[in-house]
Amino acid sequence: MPTENRTARLTILIDPRKKAVFERLCAAEDTTPSQVVRRLIREYIEQASGRPWHAEDEALPDEASGLHARKK
Repeated sequence: MPTENRTARLTILIDPRKKAVFERLCAAEDTTPSQVVRRLIREYIEQASGRPWHAEDEALPDEASGLHARKK
């Protein structure tokens, strides 16, 4: 998978116990938490937008407003 050229920081709040388990699982899979979170975000974008993610995509077009109407 190609590495994207720019990065931005995303700060999240998470239960300390979940964080510890998440970090242990990542270490067991020889991956970093950042790699896993980037993959999860990419998969979410693809599922919500209905199309593959490409690193050159700056933002979703106007259909982004329809993302809130997803099936639960």
